Amino acid sequence: MGGIARDVAPITLSVDGRRGGWEGRLPYAGLSPTSGVPMRPRPVNAPTTTRRLAVVGSSGGNLYSHGGDDPVGLVGHIRRQAAAAGMEVTAVQLVAVDSSMDAARDDTPARLYSLVDGDVAVVVSGTLADVNKVAGERDADLARAVAAGEVDGLVLVSADPDGVNSAVVRAAVDAGLPAAGTGGTSIAAAQAKGLNLVAASGTTGSTSTTRAVSYVAGLARHWGTRYRPVLGTAEASDGGGSPWRRISLRGIMVGSLPAFIALALVLAVGKIPGLDALGPVFDALIAGLPVVVAAVAARRVSGLGEVGIVAGVVAGVLSAEGGIVGGLVGGILAGVVVAYLLRWTLAHRFPVTTANIVAGGISGLVGGLVVFLLLAPVTNAVGEGVKSAIEALVAFNPLLAGALAGLVMWPAIMGGVYHAAILPLVLLEMGEKGHSFFGAVDMVSLVMVSLGITLANVVRPRTSGERALAASGAAVNFGFGTFVEASYPFMFADRKVFAVALGSATLGGLVVGATGAEATAYLPAVVAPFVATDTVGMVLSMLVGCVVPFVSVLVINERARRSERARQAGPAREELPSGA
Repeated sequence: MGGIARDVAPITLSVDGRRGGWEGRLPYAGLSPTSGVPMRPRPVNAPTTTRRLAVVGSSGGNLYSHGGDDPVGLVGHIRRQAAAAGMEVTAVQLVAVDSSMDAARDDTPARLYSLVDGDVAVVVSGTLADVNKVAGERDADLARAVAAGEVDGLVLVSADPDGVNSAVVRAAVDAGLPAAGTGGTSIAAAQAKGLNLVAASGTTGSTSTTRAVSYVAGLARHWGTRYRPVLGTAEASDGGGSPWRRISLRGIMVGSLPAFIALALVLAVGKIPGLDALGPVFDALIAGLPVVVAAVAARRVSGLGEVGIVAGVVAGVLSAEGGIVGGLVGGILAGVVVAYLLRWTLAHRFPVTTANIVAGGISGLVGGLVVFLLLAPVTNAVGEGVKSAIEALVAFNPLLAGALAGLVMWPAIMGGVYHAAILPLVLLEMGEKGHSFFGAVDMVSLVMVSLGITLANVVRPRTSGERALAASGAAVNFGFGTFVEASYPFMFADRKVFAVALGSATLGGLVVGATGAEATAYLPAVVAPFVATDTVGMVLSMLVGCVVPFVSVLVINERARRSERARQAGPAREELPSGA
């Protein structure tokens, strides 16, 4: 533990012994010609107004439990926000350990992160004392880059202005550079040295995303640069950062699915003799589902991780009387408000800790109170209406309802409608009573039909290569109740197999309607009957959904094999001598 492991080539000195001549090539994107510090080069066609930032600091004490344990992700958030404001991170110097710095000692294993070919990576590892020594040397290099005008601003992340980051802080003070940072103790020390901190705060209650937004918002405000925070996933940010464009019923419902499956499992276990005590557990889960949906909705719409979750939970608690739809509406409203409120607080120089608290708390109250005071009767009526409408359709003609539901399953999932329409119906039903008519049809008409098709291709494939492909799909279908797409290659390769899938799905749905079974999907095949309202009816429906396509595809494959053998035998006969 006493040595330093270096992941870069050693520095070689010029003939006169002074740093500045580089005879060896370091694996960095570039080196400052003035200071020799590893720098990310400016692209050839980059605008001259691009501001260059240096990120320095550590994994921190309190910061370690707020994102400091992931230095690569932490810098990634800063780079993403910087790019949105026309800035770029050209230098990184972060010392990290695998615990809070508050408890670190000189012999604690540590790593130094920097930019390597444009990516954040470990360049030095060893004891904390050794890594700090190297970090101090690099800090002097970075200070020379600041003095040479190669850095326009600093970002301090739980830095050490009196230790390994002292040189660059002094250089920034002398050059009048603006800086933004978090970490109460370190920021106070930097301010005492005269550093021009345009955004400063403690770490408590913050996230890597909100800290990055705070840093860049402060620097953008100082330079008069237009900046719109980029929140959410990379895909969602294509909408220009607008929370409204991140609203996705499909994404919210799929994200909430584990809670509904937990509800179904409790319902099934509660049917076991002697486990009637689980009844209150089921009731508690039913009551808590709006909170789950609201939390998922707020997190997705806001794009702010933990802050969005907190806002969603607050909104969900207040929206619970409105049912699943109430939680959905409350969570979406909270997610929208938290995104705008965070921007507003940071634009008005709120510390990031306060901005997090204000945005997360108030937005949750706003979204929740709108539902609690105004919309709960309406959203509750919508949920009840969906349940009642499905029950009325099934009661009117259960055979027709089941057959039609089964028939539309495959076209819906192939056309991208399933997750946007059918899955929400399943979850709305489950949120009202713990089981679903469409859930049972889903299991029978999709999962079991896919299982039948793939099993047939395991038993009697047309080619040997198809057996392995079918086997993996069948295992997932049976063991996990998902990946119905495993049957796509066989359905698309032969229209007769596709027709069998549609016919079997229709027939399976018809049996579900006839037996009145209600259940859920996304469960192992052996578990699904036990969460159903009618175990025998569900087993019968699943057998029909599986056996019919299994036998049909076996016959289709056998005929195809015979045709292929006959085709191959034809030319062989023609080549035989006439007297043979």
